[in-house]
Amino acid sequence: MAKYSDEEIRKMSKITCKIAADYLGVSSMAVSFGMREEKLPIGFAVHNKDRYTDSWSYNIVPERLIAYNHGKISEVQVEGIERNLETIIQEFKTMKDDLSFLLRGKED
Repeated sequence: MAKYSDEEIRKMSKITCKIAADYLGVSSMAVSFGMREEKLPIGFAVHNKDRYTDSWSYNIVPERLIAYNHGKISEVQVEGIERNLETIIQEFKTMKDDLSFLLRGKED
């Protein structure tokens, strides 16, 4: 098992589940299942499901991985951040819809 330093992790353009697993000292299956179940707050697991495929993609954020490894990030903190981001995104969507409505009204 290769062990990566924090600086090596920061410099990587793409962190795979295998790299994250080696860094954390766990199996790559533990990383992928942890991310799928939203129990491992080091990034995002996206379920790609269409007519022909059923797969998962993983986006591991270097700073989240490092913080988690050093015990500086908790699932509660991440949930709060993500909840706030969802609120902000929803507010922007509402503003976009309002602006679209106003612009359509001016064209009439």
